[in-house]
Amino acid sequence: MKIHEYQGKEILRKFGVTVPRGIPCMSVEEAVKAAETLGGPVWVVKAQIHAGGRGKGGGVKVAKSMEQVKEYAEQIMGMQLVTHQTGPEGQKVRRLMIEEGADIKKELYVSLVTDRVSQRVVLMASSEGGMDIEEVAEKHPELIHNVIIDPAVGLTDADAADVARKIGVPDGSIADAVTNLQGLYKAYWDTDASLAEINPLILTGSGKVIALDAKFNFDANALFRHPEIVAYRDLDEEDPAEVEASKFDLAYISLDGNIGCLVNGAGLAMATMDTIKLFGGEPANFLDVGGGATAEKVTEAFKIMLKNPELKAILVNIFGGIMRCDVIAEGVITASKAVSLQVPLVVRMKGTNEDLGKKMLADSGLPIIAADTMEDAAKAVVAAAAGK
Repeated sequence: MKIHEYQGKEILRKFGVTVPRGIPCMSVEEAVKAAETLGGPVWVVKAQIHAGGRGKGGGVKVAKSMEQVKEYAEQIMGMQLVTHQTGPEGQKVRRLMIEEGADIKKELYVSLVTDRVSQRVVLMASSEGGMDIEEVAEKHPELIHNVIIDPAVGLTDADAADVARKIGVPDGSIADAVTNLQGLYKAYWDTDASLAEINPLILTGSGKVIALDAKFNFDANALFRHPEIVAYRDLDEEDPAEVEASKFDLAYISLDGNIGCLVNGAGLAMATMDTIKLFGGEPANFLDVGGGATAEKVTEAFKIMLKNPELKAILVNIFGGIMRCDVIAEGVITASKAVSLQVPLVVRMKGTNEDLGKKMLADSGLPIIAADTMEDAAKAVVAAAAGK
């Protein structure tokens, strides 16, 4: 789950990280009022979408008068903001944040992620803030500094101070940097985040350390512990199909291809998509119905996939372990009839009650293409999607 910048800054503030004063706005009128409330000679008008690179796309502008605040708010509110993270279709701006201006002397980068190799939280920091960190990593990897954090100890004063010096924080600002870095770590840990990023973390002319941006991603499996984080959810920023799937406890992600995939188990789903691509096809989605799929779940999964106008064929790939093949077969038959399926359907089932499931499909009278192996299933669905 992702949240907006202004929401991320609310979290950071709670954990002692210094952030500028800012007010979220849902209209141009609210934006002007927010600037009046903040006061001061300079304001920043910021688009609030779940994507980075907003400044490069024209979604962040510095205003030096109330007239400019209104002008920029009118330009940004409602625009289709295209960044390197939104894709070519962009994302419609429905929210703004008006923030007080900052005296930027130096821009830095800091983030926290979970490293799968060390199985620890890692602090990444760089002197090259304000840039795409992927570009820095590719061209100047020596400018990225990592600290592997022991969960029993947390981010120590020594480690925080050391990495602050490495990214160019002067001695007079080290204590401030340590406070902010430790606050960021505490925010990451206590909210079950999967990413906490500040880009840029700035040094002001007076030596203060301030988080000028905030990006958080959260582990969806831990959200039951955090109703306050769930309250931040903005459904307008999410794929409608993925929102619908979540209502039925389906793990669904839209992709750019034309072959629908319905699979039980995330690992098998990934392998299924890889096999489709191996034989020249393109998956239209990732869809894991889980180990407790019912006929209702399978029916809803079919409905969601069929809303994709690009869909040309569907592959159902099931391993019957916890989930029995006959239950899936019943679901496939019910779903196919309920949605009046008009695209080719390839089904491959292995495992518990496999023979019974296959017999149910064969006796259904539906034009289902049966396959015994992953290779056969992928070849069949790729051919079906191509109209062969």
